Amino acid sequence: MAEDWDISDSSDDVYEEETDDEIEYIPVFVDDEDQNGYGSDTSAAQARTGKDIQGIPWRGMRLTREQYRHGRLAQYENYEDVPLSGETADKKYKQTSKGDNYYEFFYNSRSVKPTFDHFQLRNMVWATSKHDVYVMSNDSIMHWSSLSQNLTEILDFSGHVAPTEKHEGSWLEGFTQTRISTLAVKDNFLVAGGSDGELVCKKLDQQGVSFCTRIIYEDIALTTAIEIYGATSGGKHFMTSNNDCGVRVYDMDGFQLVNHFHFPWPVNHTSLSPDRKLIAVVCDHLDGLLVDSSSGKRAATVEGHLDYSFASAWHPDGRIFATGNQDKTCRLWDIRNLATPVSVLKGNMAAIRSVRFSSDGQFLVAAEAVDFVHVYNAKLNYEKRQEIDFFGEVSGVSLSPDDETLYIGVWDPSYSSLLQFNKRHWYGYLDSFV
Repeated sequence: MAEDWDISDSSDDVYEEETDDEIEYIPVFVDDEDQNGYGSDTSAAQARTGKDIQGIPWRGMRLTREQYRHGRLAQYENYEDVPLSGETADKKYKQTSKGDNYYEFFYNSRSVKPTFDHFQLRNMVWATSKHDVYVMSNDSIMHWSSLSQNLTEILDFSGHVAPTEKHEGSWLEGFTQTRISTLAVKDNFLVAGGSDGELVCKKLDQQGVSFCTRIIYEDIALTTAIEIYGATSGGKHFMTSNNDCGVRVYDMDGFQLVNHFHFPWPVNHTSLSPDRKLIAVVCDHLDGLLVDSSSGKRAATVEGHLDYSFASAWHPDGRIFATGNQDKTCRLWDIRNLATPVSVLKGNMAAIRSVRFSSDGQFLVAAEAVDFVHVYNAKLNYEKRQEIDFFGEVSGVSLSPDDETLYIGVWDPSYSSLLQFNKRHWYGYLDSFV
């Protein structure tokens, strides 16, 4: 994990226009409100008539969208902990075929302003239904209803946050000005992790905060990932990953520590297998780990990535899991044979910082740090994909539990928004009607 970083440090704010005698540098975008409605939201109907899905007024700019894309691809510098890892992967692997269309653009909400705190952590978007999504926006966690088009603040971390319930180990005095580095929302629970090891837990159907604590008292305390899941014994648990090389498991009833595992390196992401027996662990190391969820003992090592991974996810069948890496690849592994990956899926220009499987196992969503989200068809051995192309940093991606909606959080100085794509359906029986 790189040292502390703020979103304002992003240097990806220029592109280049090549002329006959020099390369000229021009600011990314100037804002944007014009009489043609380009500063407003974009609907599917407007996109079909030619409006850019992000509302960028290309007709009034010096470069076309294609020229700007060409410049971004040429100029963007992918962050690497291992020098030349991305370049090496680019030379070694080819991209799968693109052009499929599994999710169609439906709406772009400019009133939603997704953000993220640490550039290597992009899990700030969580859909709890096809109409309900939670995003981090500056210092607040917001709820967006695509049905009512209402944006509601759930928690504001710019001031004082304190629990309204009493639980052992809870900090009743709470926190002030907490920087949220990662987030998880599921089954009516919200858990936010802070850059200094803070944990804040909230039940979405109740007022106030249920639990606050700081789980680390060291300088290296960043919370990198959180997963909420149903425990085999019943009830709910959540698992946290931290930069102190630890993985911790808590119950959601009394918010007590159930397990605490230690690893040799800072932990960047963890994900629990569907049968709750194995945890995929990716750290500040080239190799990934599979560990026993009860003991934390190493069950297997996966080797092949060229840099550090910051994302992982399990296919619902419990045999395949994915890892997203700064070498610009997502790799798929079969626990029955971990000697080589099942597939290596190469991105366009940046690290794969978020991966999600659909609940039916048909699709894998892999998000690059900027500009691209890929949807792979698992039923076709990941050899076909949809490429979603936009401009901006990805704060997170999330599929709704029924897989009907894909949300993408985009941060940009002028064009921050929440992109919504809806699943396409094919009704073959209609072909029989004339």
